[in-house]
Amino acid sequence: MTSLATSARPLPAPAGSEPAAPARRWHNDGTVAATDVWRILWHRRLFILATAAAFTGLALLYGLLTPALYSASAQILIDPRDRQVLTNDVNPSAVAPDGGVTQVESQVSVIQSAGVLLRAITAIDLSKDPEFNGSGLMTRLGDLLGRTAPVSGPKRSLTPAEARTLNALRRRLGVKRADKVLVVDVAVTAQDPDKAARIANAIADAYLIDQAEARSQAAREASDALTARLAEQRRRVEAAENAVERYRAENNLTVASGRLISDQQLTEIGNQLSQAQNRTSVLKAQVDQIARQRGGGGLAGGTSEAMQSAVVQKLREQEATLVQREADLQTQLGPRHPAIAAVRSQLGNIRQLITAELERLSRSVRTDYERALANERQLAARLETLTRQTQSSDQASVRLRELQRDLEAVRAVYANYLLRAQETREQAGLDTTNARIITRAQPPQQKSWPPMGVLLVGALGAGLGLGAGAALVREFASPKLLSTGQVQSLLGAPVIGILPPEGADERARNAPEDAVPVEATSFWRRKLAATARAAIPGAAGSRPAEASGSAETRAEAIAGLALLRLFDVNESRLAQAPVRSVLLTSTHEDSGERSRTAFLLAHVAAMRGDRVLLIDGDVEQNQQSSLPGILDVLRGESPLAGTIHYGSRRDVALMAKGRQRSNGPKVSSRAFAIRTLVEAGKDFDLVIIDGGVLSRNIKMAPLVAVVEQILLVSRLNGAEQRDVAEIAEATMVMGRHISAAMLIDAMGRA
Repeated sequence: MTSLATSARPLPAPAGSEPAAPARRWHNDGTVAATDVWRILWHRRLFILATAAAFTGLALLYGLLTPALYSASAQILIDPRDRQVLTNDVNPSAVAPDGGVTQVESQVSVIQSAGVLLRAITAIDLSKDPEFNGSGLMTRLGDLLGRTAPVSGPKRSLTPAEARTLNALRRRLGVKRADKVLVVDVAVTAQDPDKAARIANAIADAYLIDQAEARSQAAREASDALTARLAEQRRRVEAAENAVERYRAENNLTVASGRLISDQQLTEIGNQLSQAQNRTSVLKAQVDQIARQRGGGGLAGGTSEAMQSAVVQKLREQEATLVQREADLQTQLGPRHPAIAAVRSQLGNIRQLITAELERLSRSVRTDYERALANERQLAARLETLTRQTQSSDQASVRLRELQRDLEAVRAVYANYLLRAQETREQAGLDTTNARIITRAQPPQQKSWPPMGVLLVGALGAGLGLGAGAALVREFASPKLLSTGQVQSLLGAPVIGILPPEGADERARNAPEDAVPVEATSFWRRKLAATARAAIPGAAGSRPAEASGSAETRAEAIAGLALLRLFDVNESRLAQAPVRSVLLTSTHEDSGERSRTAFLLAHVAAMRGDRVLLIDGDVEQNQQSSLPGILDVLRGESPLAGTIHYGSRRDVALMAKGRQRSNGPKVSSRAFAIRTLVEAGKDFDLVIIDGGVLSRNIKMAPLVAVVEQILLVSRLNGAEQRDVAEIAEATMVMGRHISAAMLIDAMGRA
């Protein structure tokens, strides 16, 4: 056995193979293409529809059991610009920057306040109504459910009936303002339409009365408070004036133009010192620039004074002219001509003049800097002397300014008190509220609750939304393959075809099962026999030519294109291999689709004239046969010819899984895998291997290493990304990468 393995001629490196790369760990980035969302929803459609039906049923039950309610609405126009009776009103009449919307929104809360509602309750004697005073069934049920709101606002204590009526009315009351208008809608809901209209009108009237009384009361209170404080404010003004005059006389503080003379002098000297410091800083910067240029071995030609000097500019123009003339003469006469020496002498004189002028400018800048520095020091000394002289007067000025501020404040307060006290006396009897009822409530003709149509539509929409959300959440928790883009991103390999889902295969159902030995796998026996029957014209189960447009014909066309993409795109490369070979793998859930795809590839290859060998390599569960097969060949215990079984036609053959391992000597399975493909190339044009689930089917590792192509078969919206990634990782551990993928569209789209 060892000699056979070692004597087998080596197989060239499989096309498309590459060195084993580190396994890429699977990860879920949580992204789903927008075009794939409908696949998830369709896959979970039963759950989504069940959720929507449950919500709709609950909404229907609620609508049938809930008693009918009617809503009546009154409209109040609230103008934020109150009627301007007096110039200075107690209640502000200015419109806010938002057009008074905030003020009107505040009035919405006022309408719902306890004071206004209790006024309306008293006006229509609502506390005796069983629907609102707590004796009704629905009101008691609301109290038991904890819907009673705390009562606040009125100064007097409420009776239990009033408290219950107020809480019940608040639950049935709705006050809102429409967008961009100053109209407030007061809506009340009751079981009787006339009662709802009567309560809404009572609340609107109560609001107008409450506002008029509140403004009148505010004006009276303000007038009384101002009158009580006038005498006190007058005494404060007199005391403040006496204090200011007495303090000036005691401290000899002279004022000119409303300010102390010492303060004026100190301000002028401070301004002069600031200007002198600025001048010194500018000159100091110029001096430092000149010093840096000299320190670098150059002249002060880059300063602003040098660049602005007319003399320097004129000399540099002459220098440029002489330099140009020297260059022209050297070109015409040569470097040793006497005329060039004369030009060079003139050029040296010009440069000496430029240097002298720059030195003069530098000395001028330094002189200006020293003069400005001396002026700054003189002003600083003068400021310091003046500061010491005015320290004593400053202390006194602080106190004087404080007394003057007090005097101005008490004068202003007294004047305002006097004016406002007279105005508020007149405002107490005036109603400046600019609000009125523009629409009184009328008894409604239709019930407002429960809105059966809205409830059913809302429940249906909520059920569909919740069901769809739950379906998407479940998909994110355990993502599946949804599109070719995801497959290519996950595997790094192209998708060579998308097969439709498997339908009723008449040829597989009607095919006889005695075309191959009974020890062969049942599925492969049926498929191989079906292949033989398909080639016999008029045989039972064979399809007529008119059925070419069926699902099976479309699947065969897709499989044919897949074979072209796998092998026929580069014949020169494939010529180096002993035989074209492809190993199919898939997840455990897609085992049936993998076997179906292997049969389709074999059938299509046989139809175009290829001799095909089908190898059943799915041995992960140790389901070996009693006849020799691929396991025996890989162990070197059986020759290839002794494991091949033919049906009624000689262009498609089958190799079974093989027997359990014997106690023979251990040999290299890879060597026998190479020999298997070399020997198969003598009698067959294509070898198709069903490799099972490679993450579990370790016994197929030798074939994985030497096979031409590795094809992954997976269902869209069926296989989980984690399982596919495990197969890809197992393939890389075996030394290869998946070459391509064949997808099964579980939703019927090719």
